[in-house]
Amino acid sequence: MKKLQAYLVLLILLITTPSFCQVVLPKIISDGMVLQRNEDINIWGWSAPNEAIKINFKNKTYKTKANETGKWFVTLKKMKAGGPYNMEIAGEKNTIAIKDILVGDVWLCSGQSNMVHQLDIHDVTYADVIEHANTPDIRHFKIPTTTSLTGSKNDLEGGSWQKAIPSEIRSFSAVAYFFAKKIHDKHHIPIGLINASVGGTPIEAWTPESGFKQFPDILKIITENKDSTFVEEQMAFFKSKKQPIDLSVDKGLTASKPWYATDFNSKNWRNINIPGYWEDQGIRDLNGIVWYRKTITVPKTMTGIPSKIFLGRIVDADELYINGEKVANTTYQYPQRRYHLAETVLKPGKNTIAIRVINYSGKGGFVPDKPYYLTTKQDTLDLKGYWNYKVGAVFENDKATNISEKEAATYRNINPQNEPTSLYNAMVAPITNYNIKGALWYQGESNSWQPEHYKDYLVNLITNWRAVFNKPKLPFIYAQLPNFMEVNYSPSESSWAILRNKQLQALETPNTAMTVNIDLGEWNDIHPDNKKDVGERMALAGLALAYHENMVYSGPIYKNHTIEGNKVNIFFTHLGSGLKIKQGDALQEFAIAGADKKYVWAHAKIVDNHIVVWSDKIENPKYIKYAWADNPNNPNLYNKEDLPASPFKIEL
Repeated sequence: MKKLQAYLVLLILLITTPSFCQVVLPKIISDGMVLQRNEDINIWGWSAPNEAIKINFKNKTYKTKANETGKWFVTLKKMKAGGPYNMEIAGEKNTIAIKDILVGDVWLCSGQSNMVHQLDIHDVTYADVIEHANTPDIRHFKIPTTTSLTGSKNDLEGGSWQKAIPSEIRSFSAVAYFFAKKIHDKHHIPIGLINASVGGTPIEAWTPESGFKQFPDILKIITENKDSTFVEEQMAFFKSKKQPIDLSVDKGLTASKPWYATDFNSKNWRNINIPGYWEDQGIRDLNGIVWYRKTITVPKTMTGIPSKIFLGRIVDADELYINGEKVANTTYQYPQRRYHLAETVLKPGKNTIAIRVINYSGKGGFVPDKPYYLTTKQDTLDLKGYWNYKVGAVFENDKATNISEKEAATYRNINPQNEPTSLYNAMVAPITNYNIKGALWYQGESNSWQPEHYKDYLVNLITNWRAVFNKPKLPFIYAQLPNFMEVNYSPSESSWAILRNKQLQALETPNTAMTVNIDLGEWNDIHPDNKKDVGERMALAGLALAYHENMVYSGPIYKNHTIEGNKVNIFFTHLGSGLKIKQGDALQEFAIAGADKKYVWAHAKIVDNHIVVWSDKIENPKYIKYAWADNPNNPNLYNKEDLPASPFKIEL
């Protein structure tokens, strides 16, 4: 029986392990890589079964032999920071040379879009950073978006190491770069950034299967998803139910003269303001296509040279036409529209701009409080104000609708990148042999609609990542969600506030740190431009956790409280040099309630490095909240190191 079991295990390995006739390396082990200093270094790969492998590195030779399935594994001795070095890996049939290797500190950077967002997207805010980047010892490896529902993959789909120099830095995660730059400037060692992040994804997709032991419903989903036939049937069902949107019915394109044509007459069109949503300007509940037109006068000095047009953000998609020619487009709402125009696009005098805006749900149009102008190095033309508009198409039904209760109980709408374990299996599992210094995590937006379990999810992610990387005390630094959406001037509930509080509670996990970013967001953009302060606050935490520097790295964090009559004394950790009010004369955003949970704004003041909170309207306080909103108006409690206090909620 034991022999049969061993045979079956070997058979499974042979089926699931790729077969090679010569030495092959994982994508992460490649030119320009950064290896983790002061730790044994893992090098691995695949070859023919039982093939002899030899590695030459820094005047030392390491030998091993592939196993029966062709996998081999070598551990190099600890090394100090340095480089560049070359490595040679030889099998019996081929030799691979790896060039420009550095030894330093390697950080895994993961999460969703705010970790994805590369410097390229924020190239106006960080134009000087990009132009003058000159830190080739900072390297960045962006893992391509890949999913796996059936289990862990052996290797990545692609990727390469890039240097922090002008020609390569634009693809760097902005948050990760500013983190690395601060660490590098302090310790002058190479920094490697492995960027495994995908926009719009939940934390469950990044967690190993072992992280869901206390969630049987999720384990059931994981088991179902391993059946590829089941997944295909589920996806096919919802695809059949979804009624595709027919963009070809757009009158702006089907008219005898298209609405973007220079000689098209739009004098009978209605007026509308840019920026602004059309639902706020006299158009009721329209999902569809709306055309905008405007004629502007361009001076000769702005023609014959490269120019840029800034169109803020547009919900959802857009096509830009200038003088009858399509010059740019974006297919979804989140990127800022910063379009480069060729020298030949603009002409002296009158120029016609037409913008085709496609909106699938919610309010459509141009997001307020964003830049809208046409510019060259010397001149700028403001594009805000009234434009002409006309509706080109109305979408009657753009989503799956007629699903019965029985069908809803039978079918799941599966999006592979959002399924539990799918991104971990494909983008993290293949690199768990790669030694890392620590992990950065910026995620939570996609879990904000159902935040109750986020603390458990985050703790499980941390615990299980530490297990798979075989580092029980792996420093783990995560970003608390910033302020976002409309300001509410009355105490209210907020799913974003709940999720921030769950992030706060996860700090009970040893060797973790959370950066508070409640002052770094934008009300109208889930992707705020200020990535530098987020990254540098993460670097402060990194310097404390991973480099053991005695420094203030966090704003005030709620510790405990005492009650004296109708007043509550609130005490904090991470006081730094003391508490302070950053903006204004009085503390704001404290709310208090009695047993009825009807919150009113409270008085709050700093007394002997703690906060006293009260309200003359509440004789017997039971609950207190601070900065408890999607976008609190003025959360102005800081320590004297200028780091903001975390939002919190306490039951007295």
